[in-house]
Amino acid sequence: MRITSAAAIAIATATIAPVTLATPLSAQDASPAVASPTKDTSLTEKAIPAPPVAEKREHSYTHHDITISDPYHWLKDQSYPKIDDEDVLGYVKAENAWFEQEMADRKPLVDTLFEELKGRVKEDDSSVPQKDGDWMYWTEVAEGKEYRLWYREPVAGGDKELMLDENALADGKEYFRLGTFSVSDSGRYLAYSYDDNGAERYTGRIKDLQTGDLLDDVIPETRTGLVWAAKDTVLVYGKANENWRVDNVRVHTIGTPVEDDVEIYTESDIGFSVGAGLSAEEDWLIIGAGDNETSEVRLVRADNPTGEQILVRAREKGVEYSLDIRGETVFIHTNDNHVNFRLATAKLAAPGEWTTSIAGSDEFYLTGFDLFKDFYVTEGRLNGLDQVQLRSYDDAAKVTPIVFPEDSYSAGLSNNPEYDVDTLRLTYESMVTPDSVYDYRLSDAKLELLKQQEIPSGYDASLYVTKREIITGRDGTQVPVSVVMRKDRDEMNGGPSGPLHLYAYGAYGYAVPPGFSASRLSLLDRGMAYGIAHIRGGDDLGRNWYLQGKMNERWNTYNDFVDVAKGLAALGYTEEGSISASGGSAGGELMGVIVNTNPQLWKAVVADVPFVDVLNTMLDTSLPLTPGEWPEWGNPIESKQAFAYILSYSPYDQVIAQDYPPMLVTAGLNDPRVTYWEPAKWVARLRDMKTDNNELLLKTNMGAGHGGKSGRFTALYEAAEEYAFLLSHHGIDE
Repeated sequence: MRITSAAAIAIATATIAPVTLATPLSAQDASPAVASPTKDTSLTEKAIPAPPVAEKREHSYTHHDITISDPYHWLKDQSYPKIDDEDVLGYVKAENAWFEQEMADRKPLVDTLFEELKGRVKEDDSSVPQKDGDWMYWTEVAEGKEYRLWYREPVAGGDKELMLDENALADGKEYFRLGTFSVSDSGRYLAYSYDDNGAERYTGRIKDLQTGDLLDDVIPETRTGLVWAAKDTVLVYGKANENWRVDNVRVHTIGTPVEDDVEIYTESDIGFSVGAGLSAEEDWLIIGAGDNETSEVRLVRADNPTGEQILVRAREKGVEYSLDIRGETVFIHTNDNHVNFRLATAKLAAPGEWTTSIAGSDEFYLTGFDLFKDFYVTEGRLNGLDQVQLRSYDDAAKVTPIVFPEDSYSAGLSNNPEYDVDTLRLTYESMVTPDSVYDYRLSDAKLELLKQQEIPSGYDASLYVTKREIITGRDGTQVPVSVVMRKDRDEMNGGPSGPLHLYAYGAYGYAVPPGFSASRLSLLDRGMAYGIAHIRGGDDLGRNWYLQGKMNERWNTYNDFVDVAKGLAALGYTEEGSISASGGSAGGELMGVIVNTNPQLWKAVVADVPFVDVLNTMLDTSLPLTPGEWPEWGNPIESKQAFAYILSYSPYDQVIAQDYPPMLVTAGLNDPRVTYWEPAKWVARLRDMKTDNNELLLKTNMGAGHGGKSGRFTALYEAAEEYAFLLSHHGIDE
């Protein structure tokens, strides 16, 4: 199965995990590290009369002559990644018990929402089959099952074949996540990896699809793809080191001990991650190394992966590039002379000598490309909207854009594993149009709808309307926001200015697409409007949009979100104080800042696995992601300015004595991206310092990682809990 150059730096995706919450604790069951409550909560009639209050233990640290007090430092288990400190676990379990008790009255609403969400999921469903060589491949999900079944059948005709049953692999496990899935070129072998605790250390296995047997080969602790090479005799992969970073590329020969694997590339920069993929024609192995702003690529023949490597161009700070190869020509996507990237070409014999093919543009943001035998495709954004363009190898002026049917949408290439094609597989959706799969026929330039997400309980798109508004920020910047709501929302709320929920991410150059969510309908059908703020820090409006929200421009991200909320109120969508908000990971950091700076603006806030202990994390080089994150946030170890700037917004460090809105915070005990102690420390400090009696809940998934629960239905239940929390604070109880 072809892996394009987009996988050159192949880092495993975030995980989602199932979990059983801790059994509720009585006040007497709590760890001694959970102090007696100090505030009158008027909850003495309950089994647990008050929320847990974490003990303060004196701890401080000093950098650049600045001393920081950190009384909840002890919540980081000192034996991490092993977590066995009884005080730590006692506090986390006590918070879970408080969460369960406080959500108990909302269980009827949670159950109602869960049935709604579940009713919008087609239980017995399948993906659209896609041809790859002699086989058609697809996945299915069966009624009542949490995970996928992977199938194929011969193109020439024959019985379908079950290659992999994720349900069987997940049986008896609290958590399961399939990582990579790669069928060998001959079609005989399947290489796959899985994570069964949420820590994102995947185990690779190989299955003989002819016999159905697993080979003895076991590849532990990998966090990249498993790439077939040398006529299906070897797998190329990267192994996580002791700090959970992939700093190497290895070659495993099938049937040999993993201890004998050959390391063909080792990265010395602790901030760089490494991965490998195949070129379009599968004749070259592309080895990519990079961090959030700099990259470097090497090439080696795929039929001899341990052979001599070709360095394409040496790394230069701030210069990113990725590439693919067609014949003797190298195609390079790079920002070396324009912030919005250009496409260049070079001769394979001199891969570092680049000639512009598509110049960088202030208007068009070139996000990537894919090579095919007779044409190539570029993807990008124009005015924040996705663009897919077919281009000729021989005529640079011949550009064929694919035209999509709505004014606001999300679209792009989907699974296109073959090099020689006459159709392109695409995905498309909008805030009112469910996820759709199209084939674009090159012969007549037509889009053919193959499948659209089915909503079994029913969905009428004509009941909803989506708008794209532009909000003027405090510095004059025009910030877009996508809004969706019921057309009869005013009637449902007895007039304008009903409740509104606002979401954003705002980091790493990730643009949140204006896409469809079946689950979101449960909010819209109760009279809420839902907005996605396309704030700086994402690259929605081009690469500069991202750069204006990172490092020393980070405050733009937070200000944009607040300004969008106030702007929507000014436009009559809602009123200040009737807005709930949510974000996860770096978006959870955003939530932490906006409740510190503008607590009165929010009706309720959900912060999922929030990155809120920013300063401590950026100082801790033992953590997996820290060195690679310095180009995003700054290096407070080396720079006093970076230390002070991060300190100025770090949510944990900026908690003050004031009223805070109702908040729900989530964490994953095994999360390697945002470690569990970040939300735990933040909640502990909030409990100690906030001056209100508003609800504050912390839910930690005890067997999960960064994305929460993994099964499709167990994950929906968590969504139902969060929706119930938000709705109840908007005064909506059914």
